[in-house]
Amino acid sequence: MGQRRPRSDRDGSGKVTAPAPAKTAKPSLIHVNWIGGHRFDAGRPNGPTARIDGEGEVGQSPPETLLSALATCVSYDVIDILAKQHTPLESLEIDVVGERVDTVPRRYKHITLNFRIGGKGIEKDQALRAIELSATKYCSVRDSLRSDIQVDWTVELEEESTGAH
Repeated sequence: MGQRRPRSDRDGSGKVTAPAPAKTAKPSLIHVNWIGGHRFDAGRPNGPTARIDGEGEVGQSPPETLLSALATCVSYDVIDILAKQHTPLESLEIDVVGERVDTVPRRYKHITLNFRIGGKGIEKDQALRAIELSATKYCSVRDSLRSDIQVDWTVELEEESTGAH
């Protein structure tokens, strides 16, 4: 995309005005420190870090970190959506299954998010809709992935949320 050129003022004064600056989101900044082997500490500069281990021995591997980012991003929205519907969560767990291709690079081809949700008054259809909204509209991590990666989800409500005793 080219630069925006100044435009003439239409009141006949001949003055040239600059276009309004485009609003852009602040970039995300992450600092990665190699600590040896295939191990890294990654996080915001002067902020908390996560251990990422290419071997998966003392931290999540980079592909596992991607699955965690997707699950927590979707969950962030689900928590807010259900709270706005006056059915706040009391518990939330997600098991994520990522299937990878056999060729190099071994990218993900299919990811399934299996949610277990608890909370008074939460209905399965309501929870599924909240997940769908996040995964298809709001989650920036999902939107940053290749569009041909299939992402599915399931919901299991915990006993106390369905009113069963």
